[in-house]
Amino acid sequence: MSITIEDIDFKVLAKECNTQEDLAGLTKQFMKRMIEGMLQAELEEHLEGNGGSKNGTYPKTVRSNSGRVTLDIPRDRDGEYKPQLIPKGQRDISGIDDKVIAMYARGMSLRDIEQQILEMYDVQMSDTLIGRIIDKITPQVKAWQNRTLEAIYPIVYMDAMVFKIKDESGFYKNRALHFAIGINLEGRKELLGMWLTDNEGAKFWLSIVTELKNRGVEDILIASVDGLKGFSEAIRSVFPQTIVQRCIIHQIRYSLKYVGSKYQREFMIDLKKVYKAPTKKAAEEALGQLEAKWGGKYPMVINSWTNNWEELSAYFKYTEPIRRIIYTTNTIEGFNRQIRKITKSKGGFTNDDSLFKLVYLVYQDIAKKWDKAIPNWALIISQLSVEFKERIGDRIR
Repeated sequence: MSITIEDIDFKVLAKECNTQEDLAGLTKQFMKRMIEGMLQAELEEHLEGNGGSKNGTYPKTVRSNSGRVTLDIPRDRDGEYKPQLIPKGQRDISGIDDKVIAMYARGMSLRDIEQQILEMYDVQMSDTLIGRIIDKITPQVKAWQNRTLEAIYPIVYMDAMVFKIKDESGFYKNRALHFAIGINLEGRKELLGMWLTDNEGAKFWLSIVTELKNRGVEDILIASVDGLKGFSEAIRSVFPQTIVQRCIIHQIRYSLKYVGSKYQREFMIDLKKVYKAPTKKAAEEALGQLEAKWGGKYPMVINSWTNNWEELSAYFKYTEPIRRIIYTTNTIEGFNRQIRKITKSKGGFTNDDSLFKLVYLVYQDIAKKWDKAIPNWALIISQLSVEFKERIGDRIR
């Protein structure tokens, strides 16, 4: 009995996929099967349009980005079928599939990719065939999403983006794609995963944080999040020692929504004295002055600061290098902007899988710039190792 991709338990396979090399190895397991499947689909399209019948296969060894692969090339009984994906005489297929995937990762439509391939290789590829090539990354995406994570992440950022995805009835509806970006002990950023649901909410974030723990995360020192109600409780229910820093920028945006436009400049001058204060004590004094001056006019705004002060002020406990990277979720918002730059041309997605594949490919390109530690990491981790000595222990190499 033949084995298909649907028969594979990706969660089991992913337990041994801890590196990019492991993921590449997993992809290689499927390459022969995937290419042969695409060739069979190509032959079936030919037979539908020209008649005839299948006539077995013949072997052909080709070079690919995953090494040499011996393929079973299908043929028809009349000998009229000529493979377009791997034309007669071609022994090197490294490049075509990668170019198709690269073009898709830049936000190109299947029709645009079809035209580009025709111009570059003089090969006519149908939308169906191009879709099958892009589907080649599905095993890699699934294994990546279920891979084992590191035990400790000093800092984790969490946020969500909204995309339009076609539902079962054929209508496009908004769905929230959740991201978690961690900074590991070496100071390098890493997208821990992405999760899709109808709406962003604390209950769903709880399931995400629980999954992170199940995938090997033992501790998160500091979590930088927005002001979503119940977010902090969801994190602490799984990682009770985590320090939660609510994003100051989100809080400022919320505040200005309820301050009259003619007072916004004056209000911001006073508010800046709070979040730019050198110490928590100085910030609390400035907050008291802000409340005395503006509390009567904008009680809801002031209450939002005072009621959430502990999470808004967590960053005052640390030195400037640490404050700079935790007081706002700009790290993940910058990532979101890069994703949006590519996905905005799509308008909407036909299904969840098409969104996952594109975002994953865009992330792979972004991650090329994440191979080095963030600025001042040596200083930051040395300070964190003092503050969280018992939790970090001797894990720093």
